[in-house]
Amino acid sequence: MATLVLTVLGGAIGGPVGAIIGASIGQRVDQRLFGPKGRQGPRLGDLAVQTSSYGSALPHVFGAVRLSGTVIWATDLQETRRKVSAGKGQPKSTVYSYAAHFAVALSARPIRRVGRIWADGKLLRGAAGDFKTQTGFRLHPGSPDQSADPLIASAEGAEQTPAYRGLAYAVFEDFQLEAFGNRIPSLSFEVFGDEEPVSAGTIVMQSAGAGVTASLPALFDGMAVTGGTVADVAAALFDLLPFSVQTTAEGLHFTAGETPLDPPAVRDFGARADGNPSPGRAVERKATQAVPDRIALRYLDPARDYQPGLQRVMRAGPGGGEARIEMAATLSAGRARTLADRLLAHRSAGRTSMHLTLPWRALPLSPGDVIPVPGEAGLWRIAAVSLEAMVVRLSLVRLPMEAMPATPGSPGRPGAQTDVPHGPTRLAVLDLPPITDTLEASPVIVVAASGPSPGWRRAALLTSLDQGASWQEAGQTAAPALIGTVTLPPPRGAHGLVDHASSLNVTMANAEMILTDADAVALNAGANAAMLGDELIQFGSAQAMAPGVWRLSALHRGLRGTEWAQALHQPGESFVLLDEDSLVRLSLPGLAAGLRVMAIGLDDGETPPVVTLPAAGAALMPLSPVHLTQQRLPSGDVQVRWIRRSRAGWRWDDQVDAPLGEEREAYRVTLDAAPDDSVLCLRNVVPAPFLKPRFAASHTTTLFSATLNPVDYIRDLLGLPDDTACIDVASPF
Repeated sequence: MATLVLTVLGGAIGGPVGAIIGASIGQRVDQRLFGPKGRQGPRLGDLAVQTSSYGSALPHVFGAVRLSGTVIWATDLQETRRKVSAGKGQPKSTVYSYAAHFAVALSARPIRRVGRIWADGKLLRGAAGDFKTQTGFRLHPGSPDQSADPLIASAEGAEQTPAYRGLAYAVFEDFQLEAFGNRIPSLSFEVFGDEEPVSAGTIVMQSAGAGVTASLPALFDGMAVTGGTVADVAAALFDLLPFSVQTTAEGLHFTAGETPLDPPAVRDFGARADGNPSPGRAVERKATQAVPDRIALRYLDPARDYQPGLQRVMRAGPGGGEARIEMAATLSAGRARTLADRLLAHRSAGRTSMHLTLPWRALPLSPGDVIPVPGEAGLWRIAAVSLEAMVVRLSLVRLPMEAMPATPGSPGRPGAQTDVPHGPTRLAVLDLPPITDTLEASPVIVVAASGPSPGWRRAALLTSLDQGASWQEAGQTAAPALIGTVTLPPPRGAHGLVDHASSLNVTMANAEMILTDADAVALNAGANAAMLGDELIQFGSAQAMAPGVWRLSALHRGLRGTEWAQALHQPGESFVLLDEDSLVRLSLPGLAAGLRVMAIGLDDGETPPVVTLPAAGAALMPLSPVHLTQQRLPSGDVQVRWIRRSRAGWRWDDQVDAPLGEEREAYRVTLDAAPDDSVLCLRNVVPAPFLKPRFAASHTTTLFSATLNPVDYIRDLLGLPDDTACIDVASPF
C-alpha cells in the first residue's frame, strides 16, 4: 500500500525520478509493516501447577517399594524464551521452554535412599543415580535432625519453611518439562526403607508402635502400609498369612504359631459340663468343593519394575475353583510362589476341623497356639477358645502335614526398561570436503557426538567465534554417532583404486558400537563413508577383533580430493562414520576461522568437551589436477599437461569433462630441476582462484623458453642462491 501511495505522490512532485524515489521508500515501509513477522512457538496459557489436597494419607515404607508420593510444595512453572534462527533470510522464531520446582513426600517414616524414578512410566533416573532429563534433585530421608530444604526456604522464607523431620521427601529443582509436553509428569519412585527383605512381624511392630508384638517370620521384599493403626496392618496381612492376634499382659501379640505347644491338659479331653456326658472330640470335614484347588496370587515384582506379577498354583483332585488374592507388597517371584503354595496347603488342610472339650486346666491356651492332638496325625491350630461351667472348648483347624519348602518361581518376561547411564559426551567437529555433486556456498561444518556409555543420547551445542569469550546456542546433537580412535593407521595407499593390501584398526567409543561390511553396490551408493583424520575413505570389510575393536579393509582412499592427507595418519586420530542421521550441520558466517564448539550433556559436569577448529573451508577449496605430464618440444620448449578436477562433478558418466565449477581457472605451478639439469621436474600444480599466481597455466602451456637453463631460470625467478640444486615447494594451499 505504501509503495503505491508514495509512487503516485513522488511522481506528482518530481516526475519520473520522484516516482522511482517514492516507490523505493514505499517498498521499505511495506516490508516493515507487512513483511513476515518473527514466529511464536507454543506457549502455556496457565503456569499454575497441579497441587495435592491436605489430609492425604502418607505410607510407611518397609523394604523396597515403588510409590507415587504426594506433592507437598511447588512453585509456578518457570518460563524461558529464546530466539531461534530458521535460516538465512528467514524471520527468527521465539521458542518457549518451561521448568518446575516442586517437592514430593515419599514416606511417613525415615528411609535409606531412593533408587530409580519413573516419569509418565518412562525411566527418569537410573539405578546408578543418573537422570535422563536435566533436573536438580535432593533427597531428605526423614531423619529426626534434618534441616529445611534451601530452595523451599528461599521461596517461602526460612521462618515459614518446616524441616519435615521424620518425613522422607524429594525436591526437584529446575526440572525441564520439554520432554513431557511442558507439564509436570506423573512420577513414581523406587524407595528403600530397609535394603534387605523385611519380616511381617517387623512391619507389624514398627507400624503399630508400642503395645504390639509379633512373631510373623514370613519375608517380604517390601511393603508400603498406609495408616499406622493395628487394624490397618491386620487388613494388609489378613489374606496373606494364617496368623492370630492374642491378648497378653504386654498388649496385643500377632502370632503364626510357628512353635508348637504340648500342654498336658490336652490329653484329658472329654470333660463333662453339668454332669452331661461329652464325646470329648468331634471331627468335621468340609466337601472338597468348599475349598479352592487353585490360588492366583498377584503381587508387585521388582524384576518387572514393581509392576504386578502373577503366580498361580494348584493341587490335584477336585476343588472349589480358583481363589484370587491381591497382595499390596513387593515380592520376588520365588517368594510369591512359595507363599502361594503355602496358602493353598493351609486352605486344603483347613478343610478338616475339630472340637475338643478339656478341663479348666487348658484355659491358658489361646487362639493361634499350635498343639498336637492325641490320636490325630499332624498339628492343629486353635481357632477359638470358650469357657462354660469350668469346661474349656477348643475349635481347631488342621495344619499341613509337612512343612512347605521354598519353591522357585519365574517373573515371566521382565518388563524392565533399559537402564544404562548416560555418561559423558565425546565430541567431533568435522570440516568436510565436497561430499555431494552440488557446489557449496559455505563450509560444511558438521558435529558428531556419542559417548563411552551405550546410554548416551543427546547434548546441547554451543558455538563461539571469539575464542570462547561468548557462546551462542546451536541446538542439539543428532543421534549417537559411530566415533572411534585409530590404533593402527593405514600406510599410504593407492588413490582411485580399491586398496586390498592395507587395513586399519579402530577402537570405537563404546563396545556396543558395530560396523558392518558393504558390497560394491552399497559402496557406490555412498555406504561406509568415514573421516579418518582429514582423509575421506570408504571401507568394504569390517572385522570384529574384540568388543568395540574393528579392523577395516577393502579401502577406498583419498576420496573427494583428500588424497593429500594419506601421509599424515598417526595413532590416536579420530574416526567418524558419516551417517546423515548422526550429523548436525552448523550454519556459520564465512570461513569461521577459530570456531569452537561445546557440548553439554547430562553427565558432562562442569568441564564439558570443547573442540576448536582452527580453519574451515575444505568444501570450498578447488581441487589440484591429476595426471601431470611434460614434454620437450622440438623448439626446446617444455610443454606441461594435466587433467583438471571439478567440485561440480565426481562421476564420469558421460565421458565428457565435468563443468569447471569455479569462477575462473588458474593454477600455481611449483617447479624444480633434476640433479643432472637434463629435465624439468614438475612437483605440484594447485588451483589458485583466490591468489594472483606467480605465473598461470592452462591445460597446455609453454612455461618458459629453453634458451635459459631451467635450473638457472628457476633460481633467478625465485631469487635462490647459485648452489641450489633442487627446489621442492610442493605443499598445496
